[in-house]
Amino acid sequence: MQQEATAIVKRLKKNKLRVTPQRFAVYANLLARIDHPTAEQILSDLNQAAPTSSQATVYSALQALRQVGLVREVLLEEGVSRYDANVDSHHHFRCRCCGVIEDIPWEAFQSINLQELRPGIKAERYEVTVQGVCDRCQD
Repeated sequence: MQQEATAIVKRLKKNKLRVTPQRFAVYANLLARIDHPTAEQILSDLNQAAPTSSQATVYSALQALRQVGLVREVLLEEGVSRYDANVDSHHHFRCRCCGVIEDIPWEAFQSINLQELRPGIKAERYEVTVQGVCDRCQD
């Protein structure tokens, strides 16, 4: 546990972020999850024991973490921002029944040459979102 905390502090400092208790808590929460939570879900988790964070603080921490590349914002449904501490290239699957979101390895799809999309487009990155029904909902 102490080793993980030390690693988080080092990563924040390496990215020139001030280590505040709230920023540390938001990042630690995201690193411990695989469910791509919303800011509201993170806030709820952080305030379960003792309310100490505000919605503005969580959003501010997420924005700072996103700007330095420690987390990414994932838009898988209209009007809902989710956050992911896995910043390695990967795709997503979203179940249309229960809403579960799972990572799909980057290698699962053939690469797209972004330079060949169409003249005039300067594409920088892409990710695939697969929507369907998960195995739990099929039963």
